[in-house]
Amino acid sequence: MCHLFVGADPTLWENETRSLRLSGMATSVRLERFFWTVLLDIAERDHLTVSQLLQRLYAESLDEGHDLDNFASFLRVCCGRYLALQLEGEIPADRDVTIRSIDAKGILARERDKAARARVKDAVVGASHQA
Repeated sequence: MCHLFVGADPTLWENETRSLRLSGMATSVRLERFFWTVLLDIAERDHLTVSQLLQRLYAESLDEGHDLDNFASFLRVCCGRYLALQLEGEIPADRDVTIRSIDAKGILARERDKAARARVKDAVVGASHQA
């Protein structure tokens, strides 16, 4: 089973550091090449460079009140969400569909509903095990 992952191209998990400006400050971000590839895919959908995408993600996250002490981890989660949302059909595979044109509020509402249903189900299962 693990050979599917272990046998992959090792350059996918090599670290790559890129320098950029976030909120006017020079910084660098270190990620595995796999994540840089996913970020490039996301950026290209909206006709942005990766640097422009990261600047937008950073600014919009601050606007939402998020603490971005670990920006690299945030970016990895963004990549994972992008791929998972594609698998779920929430983000079309058609790369001509921009990310900004997708109904983010609708997707987030469906995710909240799904999480709420899961909590109810877990509570019911937990209660039945205690009885």
